[in-house]
Amino acid sequence: MNKNILHLDLDTFFVSCERLINSKLIGKPVIVGGTGDRGVVSAASYESRKFGVHSGMPIKMAKQLCPQAFYIRGNAGIYTKYSKQVTDILQEQVPILEKASVDEFYADLTGMDRFFGCYKFAKELRYKVIKESGLPISFGLSINKTVSKVATNEAKPDSQLKVDAGFEKIFLQPLSIKKIPMVGEKTFRTFCNLGVKNIGLVQQMPVEMMISVFGKNGRIIWERANGIDRTPIIQYHERKSISSERTYGRDTTDITKLKTTIHAMAENLAFQLRSGNKLTSCITVKVRYSDFQTYSKQLKIPYTAADHNLIPQVLELFDKLYSRRLLIRLVGVRFSGLTEGHYQIDLFENTHRTVNLYKAMDAIRIKYGDRSIMRAATMGEGSRTIGGQGNPFNGQPPIVLAHRHQ
Repeated sequence: MNKNILHLDLDTFFVSCERLINSKLIGKPVIVGGTGDRGVVSAASYESRKFGVHSGMPIKMAKQLCPQAFYIRGNAGIYTKYSKQVTDILQEQVPILEKASVDEFYADLTGMDRFFGCYKFAKELRYKVIKESGLPISFGLSINKTVSKVATNEAKPDSQLKVDAGFEKIFLQPLSIKKIPMVGEKTFRTFCNLGVKNIGLVQQMPVEMMISVFGKNGRIIWERANGIDRTPIIQYHERKSISSERTYGRDTTDITKLKTTIHAMAENLAFQLRSGNKLTSCITVKVRYSDFQTYSKQLKIPYTAADHNLIPQVLELFDKLYSRRLLIRLVGVRFSGLTEGHYQIDLFENTHRTVNLYKAMDAIRIKYGDRSIMRAATMGEGSRTIGGQGNPFNGQPPIVLAHRHQ
């Protein structure tokens, strides 16, 4: 039996949320992101895209291309609220839901055809989301995740598209190779150098040639170009958390040592969030004194995975919590209220420099271990294990990063 995989995507999500709040923005070019010249575009309305504006573009460039647009800093808390509202609607209606990001979802509707038809159900579900949330949403329906995602992008804006089983290759054939998920600018340029620009030509290429050019990713791209994708739906669970604790060998009141530990925990947990494609909306700091009395403080925040957002909040919570000035036995940090989501949601306040900094740091950690690079403020904890691996360099010092965010 063929699967029925539904992909749903909230159209220009941040912009659509802003239009719910302010109807005067409807039909106007709207750009959401950092409002300073060093900021980055997080979302652009279709009206502004006509001028060449796109997400990830520097705000300064966007203003040159589309000076008449409404520029909005954005509010992650509002977008989180609407994302949760849509998630709740979908979870009530579908048997298995995967939340790929704050505005993107997959659902497995396999077996529902025997009752009322998957396409009819998907259309009714889309109308329900639009009616109850007020947000435009598009969907694609096919036998797998890749074809459904491509179908959604072809259906946009605010529409729907079904690809019948057996017609995957025909549907994909005329489209640009850039339409395939995982084909970025670098891979696209390589295809262009080969004289390949549409998916139909990739379908005709031997898989061995794809592997020789692109390595192991060559087979994946070839399969997706041919409408083959065995990636399963990963069921979404609302409540998750990650945490780290440190019990000292000797109870201490050394405030420098305590803050260094807390700082290192927060930095390491933030890296775990980003590497797991997660965002947190709640911070908890815990302190256990030498008399085993345990206290904690919690703070709700807009969704983020950024060190420069999380670390200061963690340290501030600790300052509020550490009031007894007694010997401390244990400290801990926990991030909860997690959701799937890209680091993109933090671009309202970030510059290209900041985003690239995190990418570079995380790449080093992934390759050499999660304690291989750290801020100078955490050097006191460099050789210890904080919620992850110890120093992987066998006695060699880690790379030290001292960076001040503007």
